[in-house]
Amino acid sequence: MASSREYLDYVLEQLSGVDGITYRAMMGEYIIYCQGKVIGGIYDDRFLIKPTQSAVKMMPDAPYELPYEGAKEMLSVDVDHRELLCGLIPAVAAELPAPKPKKKK
Repeated sequence: MASSREYLDYVLEQLSGVDGITYRAMMGEYIIYCQGKVIGGIYDDRFLIKPTQSAVKMMPDAPYELPYEGAKEMLSVDVDHRELLCGLIPAVAAELPAPKPKKKK
C-alpha cells in the first residue's frame, strides 16, 4: 500500500519547526531528509526513522518496524507529539554521516 499525500502533508506540518526538512517521493512512499541526510521515511502511512543512539534514548519504548520486506528495522514515530519531533529529528540528523558527493559524469 502506498502512503497518502495527506499523511505526508501532516508529517511535514508537524516538522515545520525543524530547519532543513525535505522529502522525495520514491515508489509510492516518501524519503525524509534533514539537512541533506536521510533520517527516515513514510512507509504505508507510518513515519519511521533510523534507530540512532539519540532516537533510541529519546523514544525507549518505540516499536521497531520494517519499512518494507528485506529492509533494516526502523523506529516507529508517533507524529502527534510535535515537541518530541522537533528535538528528535535534528538529533538523529546530527548522528548520521554527511551524504556522499555525487559523481560527475
